[in-house]
Amino acid sequence: MSNIIKKLSTSQIIILGFAAVILLGSLILMLPLCTRESHWTSFIDALFTATSSVCVTGLVVHDTATYWSGPGQVIILCLIQIGGMGVITAALAIIAVSGRKISLKQRSTVQEAISAPGVGGVVRLNWFIIRMVIFLELLGAALMTPVFCRQMGFWKGLWYSLFHSVSAFCNAGFDLMGIRSHYSSLTSFAGQPLINLTIMGLIVVGGIGFMTWDDIKVYKHHLRRYHMQSKVILTTTFLLILLPALYFYHCECAGLPGGTRFWTALFQAVTPRTAGFNTADLGSFSETGVFFIIMLMLIGGSPGSTAGGMKTTTFAVLISTTIAVFRKKDSTHFFGRRIPEEAIKNALTILIMYLVLFLTGGILICNLENLPLLTCLFESASAVGTVGLTLGITPGLGLFSKIILISLMFIGRVGGLTLVFSVFSFRKNQSPVRLPQEKITVG
Repeated sequence: MSNIIKKLSTSQIIILGFAAVILLGSLILMLPLCTRESHWTSFIDALFTATSSVCVTGLVVHDTATYWSGPGQVIILCLIQIGGMGVITAALAIIAVSGRKISLKQRSTVQEAISAPGVGGVVRLNWFIIRMVIFLELLGAALMTPVFCRQMGFWKGLWYSLFHSVSAFCNAGFDLMGIRSHYSSLTSFAGQPLINLTIMGLIVVGGIGFMTWDDIKVYKHHLRRYHMQSKVILTTTFLLILLPALYFYHCECAGLPGGTRFWTALFQAVTPRTAGFNTADLGSFSETGVFFIIMLMLIGGSPGSTAGGMKTTTFAVLISTTIAVFRKKDSTHFFGRRIPEEAIKNALTILIMYLVLFLTGGILICNLENLPLLTCLFESASAVGTVGLTLGITPGLGLFSKIILISLMFIGRVGGLTLVFSVFSFRKNQSPVRLPQEKITVG
């Protein structure tokens, strides 16, 4: 077995790691112990739930609070935690605790999994990630405890606080509010500042990426000393919260009271990238609002984070490249640093891959289920962006539609390029010979 693992590429190890955890979680969730009615769950429904948990998506075919028992909810939370931290990060922690030596191959795998710039210091960074995850999730739970304990009693309030804290930090979007109304998410807390601020804070911190955390820890308020990637992530994240919040406030939440209107607009600007909670009835949004959310879901969070999607850096590179073309500049740059051509090619490739997956998935579901196209595209974007927001059609989908969403969730979490690189063995052509160049007109 060890010889087989040594022959695998880092991309293949990441893919197989996620697949193994999903399969194990599926088999456990099938057991009668995991449901409130103590009956067996079908494999496809267990697989869907396990995939959604490990890929920190939040789409569900059964209401988490009313269908799954206490043990089932614990299993789901464990899968969310493993998926949010990353299978490789969790595995490295187990290896380190067991006292085994961490090989160069394992360090290289961790480097790719957390988007670190090099193998040097990845073990230190891994432990920093684990400590920060535990601290922030416990802090989030502590902040929400007074609200949940007051409404639900002490022990149940503690469980709800911990569950929603982990789910928010891991950008999963699973909730236990189905006890009030099935699939209601956090709509009953739309005007509650403490819950809104805590959930939004956990989503943002979990979604900016582990390398950005490291810059914040090392350089603190000296923003100029941050790595260029961290500056791009923080700037893009700020704009992708501010501008959508202004749109939702003025266009989609105009009928709400003042305080509730503010919190609802801000929350809906944060959660589409890629948390999956909602405090507003998405069914009441206009088609423009729904399409706006779809775009935010496809962009997603930042690399090396608990979030999915194309990533904020991909979006930023595409926008900057477009501006450079408009201004007839030779290169794309951020903060006085030029972006490599390879990064631009990868960004364009990722954009095309996500658009193809998103459109293909939505169109197939539309034809299979005979549902409105925009609604199906919304679910498709939610799956491939590992968001979890829904317009309510997922629980009623057929077998093939569920398989489509499962595939999109998996690809969205592990990354399209990672999946492609794990299937094909690419080698750079070392030959100095290059084909003749000829111009082609575009645009």
